[in-house]
Amino acid sequence: MKSGSFLPRAPRERGFSLIEIMVVVVIMGILAALVVPNVMDRPDQARVIAARQDVASIQQALKLYRLDHGRYPTVEQGLDILAGGPDGKSRYMDRVPRDPWGTPYQYLNPGVRGEVDVFSLGADGKPGGEGVDAEIGIDAR
Repeated sequence: MKSGSFLPRAPRERGFSLIEIMVVVVIMGILAALVVPNVMDRPDQARVIAARQDVASIQQALKLYRLDHGRYPTVEQGLDILAGGPDGKSRYMDRVPRDPWGTPYQYLNPGVRGEVDVFSLGADGKPGGEGVDAEIGIDAR
């Protein structure tokens, strides 16, 4: 037997080639370009849904107020009267929420679309607009 003929070979190190890594990065970039716009729109959709639910809750409290008092609150009394108002009596809500953009809900009595109107001015806080900037609300009947 010759010495040195059975020398152990160094194990071949395995890893990813530069081409394989670049292919994966390109695929991830394509997926991100397709997914990110859809995901980024979700928070705005959630705020619109939350505003609609808040308006519906306020409308229910207004209807209860009307049953008890025979009329809706005046604009001067505002929506705060539903949470007890200045006198702390007749609580129809624990608190009157602010819209998802942090501004108070608008209240009109008499309303433009119904007996009273409750609505949010949307993301921009201004009348008019489209998409998330549009007014969000329903009228009470």
